[in-house]
Amino acid sequence: MKNILISEKQLESLVNNVKLNVNEQQEEGSYMAKKQLYTIATLAHQMWEAMEDKEELEDWMETKIAQCEQSIISVVKDFMYDEFVGEKENNDSPNKLNLDDLIIGK
Repeated sequence: MKNILISEKQLESLVNNVKLNVNEQQEEGSYMAKKQLYTIATLAHQMWEAMEDKEELEDWMETKIAQCEQSIISVVKDFMYDEFVGEKENNDSPNKLNLDDLIIGK
């Protein structure tokens, strides 16, 4: 094994990363998904603002965006359905939410 020299700043960065990973392991719930959703929303909004009205993207970019849209729609519909069923079970009130009619982002 070779000796590896690192600066104090690099060591501090490594220690902070280890601490962050340890703290993440102690978190409960879907805290990571919430952070990821924030990142997706922020970056998507920034790109949306930066794009010109008639600007064209490369085909692979459009494909990735379409796939992402479908994935997010699937997750949101399922999440909302779980919330809806939970409300219905708790309130016993007839809600008329048809998730197949739900349109997101249009």
